[in-house]
Amino acid sequence: MYVLSYFLESLANILNIVLGAYIWIIIGRAIISWVNPDPYNPIVRFLYEVTEPVLSRVRRYIPVFPGGLDLTPMILIIAIIFVQGFIVKTLLKMAQSFGY
Repeated sequence: MYVLSYFLESLANILNIVLGAYIWIIIGRAIISWVNPDPYNPIVRFLYEVTEPVLSRVRRYIPVFPGGLDLTPMILIIAIIFVQGFIVKTLLKMAQSFGY
């Protein structure tokens, strides 16, 4: 059972790191949207390609407010923090229960 415990703990840690990195990518995308970036810049293209599929799904349900105020990055970050707090901690508790 220790193998399953270590697997779940590693999975929770990797998921936590990936979700944390994705939060920073979303923040970078939001900051870049404040200026007029070069659309051919590889960094800008990467940020748009990685975040746009998820942000467009959120935009289906959350409209853009008048004046161009887009709250979808903030809503997505809150959702990711919820996933980190719920799923990652649940996996860690499961790993602890299998370890004993």
